[in-house]
Amino acid sequence: MKFLDLAKVYIRSGAGGGGCVSFRREKFMEYGGPDGGDGGTGGSVWAEVVDGLNTLIDFRYQQHFFANNGQPGKGQQRTGKDGDDIILRVPVGTEILDEDQETIIADLTEVGQRFLLARGGNGGFGNLHFKSSTNQAPRRSNPGQEAVERTLWLRLKLIADVGLLGLPNAGKSTFLAATSNARPKIADYPFTTLHPNLGVVGIDGVEFVIADIPGLIAGAHEGRGIGDRFLGHVERCAVLLHLVDGTSETVAEDYHTIIGELEAYGGHLADKSRITVLNKIDALDEDELSEAKAELEEAVGAPVMVMSGVAHQGVPEVLRALRSEIDEDRLRHKPVEEAPKWHP
Repeated sequence: MKFLDLAKVYIRSGAGGGGCVSFRREKFMEYGGPDGGDGGTGGSVWAEVVDGLNTLIDFRYQQHFFANNGQPGKGQQRTGKDGDDIILRVPVGTEILDEDQETIIADLTEVGQRFLLARGGNGGFGNLHFKSSTNQAPRRSNPGQEAVERTLWLRLKLIADVGLLGLPNAGKSTFLAATSNARPKIADYPFTTLHPNLGVVGIDGVEFVIADIPGLIAGAHEGRGIGDRFLGHVERCAVLLHLVDGTSETVAEDYHTIIGELEAYGGHLADKSRITVLNKIDALDEDELSEAKAELEEAVGAPVMVMSGVAHQGVPEVLRALRSEIDEDRLRHKPVEEAPKWHP
């Protein structure tokens, strides 16, 4: 299935049905009177989060969603039929934005969550509603309420615990393949990963989700490369795993390139908890490893971890460090339970 994280949709709710002007006319009935029914309510347009979706690919083939109009009222006090609602089924983590692509209308983060995008129009009153002691034969009714028409954008931000960061060919996909059942494309050329990949990783009986996004390059925040399009997918992560290629001759420069792009991207991405790892240590001898690690620690200003995704060296230690950061993040965001009230 092709990954799609941005889609434009056109929606329109149903208009309300018009009220009816009708009078009761039956043979041998001495008294008649107005009996026009009300119009039906137009259908509404909803967005609903469903399980089992991880892409917006369905909205590539259908962009227009128009709810049915309410039916007009009829004689004999019959109300028109309501229009059917339309539901846009979206994956967890979908943001709904206005036409300007900046104003966030809704942020859907839980399965079963629903949001009303366009309310259906109310039906108009029939002439029965206008009957009074001084106007016993009203010949007026109300038209139905007009439909609501909108153009919206759907933007998907993956829900993951860990986000992988690094330059192209830093070993992100290799690490994901080595620690989970995900099978991302792996090759010895840059930009192998073109779409985000998700993998479920387990360590010490605990599982969490890792998101691998395409590699970043210098100037990504200005549109260079493709990684900037997917930085939004790691905004919701509890911790970022920054992989640095140990075989690179510019380890410190590679680190600062990614950090600079995070800061230029904006938001709180650069302030998230981050674990820096020197990768591909299986290709280094002891002196090269010591030199590269010292250079990277000086750039980071803190100790760094080392590992090799191919040889599985240091991988369990990295996973345990990630799990610890995830647990701390969950504790920080755990809702505070209200203390029980004391009653004398």
